[in-house]
Amino acid sequence: MLTAGQLLRLFYIQRVLIRYRLDEIIFATHLFRPIRYLFFLFPWNWFRKDKGNRAERFRRALEDLGPLFVKFGQILSTRRDLLSEDISNELARLQDNVPPFPGSEARRIVEQAYDKKLDDVFLEFDENPLASASVAQVHAAKLKNGKDIIVKVIRPGIEKNIRRDIGLLRFLAEKAEQYYPQGKSLRLTGVVREFEKTLLAELDLMREAANASQLRRNFEGEEKYYVPEVEWDLTRRNVLVMERVSGISVNDISGLREAGIDLKWLAEYGVEVFFTQVFRDSFFHADMHPGNMFVGKAEDGKSARVLVVDFGIMSSLTEFDQRYLAENFLAFLNRDYQRVARLHVESGWVPIGTRVDEFEFAIRTVCEPLFDRPLKEISFGDLLLRLFQTARSFNMEILPQLMLLQKTIVNIEGVGRQLYPELDLWQAARPQLERWMSERMGLRGLVRGTKDNLPHWLDRLPELPNKVIDLIDRLRDGKIQIENKSDDIKNLRHEMKSYNRKTVLAVIGSGALLSAAIIYGLDDGSTAAIIAGAPVVSWLAGSVGFLMLMLSIRD
Repeated sequence: MLTAGQLLRLFYIQRVLIRYRLDEIIFATHLFRPIRYLFFLFPWNWFRKDKGNRAERFRRALEDLGPLFVKFGQILSTRRDLLSEDISNELARLQDNVPPFPGSEARRIVEQAYDKKLDDVFLEFDENPLASASVAQVHAAKLKNGKDIIVKVIRPGIEKNIRRDIGLLRFLAEKAEQYYPQGKSLRLTGVVREFEKTLLAELDLMREAANASQLRRNFEGEEKYYVPEVEWDLTRRNVLVMERVSGISVNDISGLREAGIDLKWLAEYGVEVFFTQVFRDSFFHADMHPGNMFVGKAEDGKSARVLVVDFGIMSSLTEFDQRYLAENFLAFLNRDYQRVARLHVESGWVPIGTRVDEFEFAIRTVCEPLFDRPLKEISFGDLLLRLFQTARSFNMEILPQLMLLQKTIVNIEGVGRQLYPELDLWQAARPQLERWMSERMGLRGLVRGTKDNLPHWLDRLPELPNKVIDLIDRLRDGKIQIENKSDDIKNLRHEMKSYNRKTVLAVIGSGALLSAAIIYGLDDGSTAAIIAGAPVVSWLAGSVGFLMLMLSIRD
């Protein structure tokens, strides 16, 4: 059930949908199609103004609905396996530019978090925010020791608004899946759950601080890549304090050239760093748009370095996911589509019963056109997306971390080719892919796996003799029973029981019929009792026999 606040919000959403002519989409659904004529009776549909194509109208409606719907649209834009290309491209244009809340309110929140006056903590605190987004805003400040920092503050009352709108989105997604023909295939409720999880995680700035700290540790000693340091003593769940870094935005091409930055190096290094995060560390920055990447000038004999900020959206891959990506990318590079298909089936990404040849043909059909151009012009992100879309048609469940990876690859490609149009992303990524394969496969992989697991094996080794003796004792005493829960085995057991029952019934029925015949044949009139009883007994026996035979045939 929706609350009163959610109902009022729902009416507001309806007004926005009408304003951007999106109510026609609702009336086109299976539920409202029988009464679609009512759509033309509403006065607001008589004099409609052109507000652009459907994708543009959808984007503008989300912007009017507020920052949380903008954030939802941004996340939805990453699910290109679900949406049409025009809507995905339009949603990618959504900008998280939100009016700031008062600096005095930010000061109050920070003082409440520290339970002391702001002047007792910071030397300076600028109430005018540096940036403002849907979940938080950032202020410049300075520690007592003179160190420049940023203070990120969660918006007041944001969690209540998030939970209200999440409830509405969940309600709308459920209705869409129930009444829209393609609703279930879009898995909108799953997208909403993913959105809820991501957004609520962004409310915990301790989590973001931990992400930044982990990424900084992974690249400790790397001079060309820098992650700002977290001030843990001053970080709370709703307040994050971090070293302030400054540099040239990767969007400022002219500024980068004036600073003497080698754009070819910058583009290739960005790709190298990203794939290092994916395959070496299995922990990558999943929000790498230009607003989160800067370049520091080369100073004091040091090379230029990439500076990154905003660590609210990070993701990781299991070794299984890494192997899936590495082997598939290398198979694609070799145009070995059968290998790609077999990898999906063998790994369980698609159902075991999937025909490899059909899957191979489907992959070749959508991917071969991509290779009708120089390799450096092929989009890594587009290739991955086409693979996901094809696999989904074979009932593959696309995991959220893989979609975040695809979105980030698209961003990295876009930035890299903006810096250096001749960027060959495949050439830049291939060393990391092959290095990971060589470390995980073959003799090196065996040695590495043995080395990693040896302490665990040694720890369990003393228990092994007792476990073997216990197993032998239980086998000897008949205490171990093997249970097979396979549906095929259950069906076979049912058929065997049915067959045995039929056999028993047939035997009894045949015996009864035979008995009836014998009794009737013995009726020679020698004994009055037999003469009197034989017809009755033979009739009863024959009837029972016939009934038994009929039951066995019916079963």
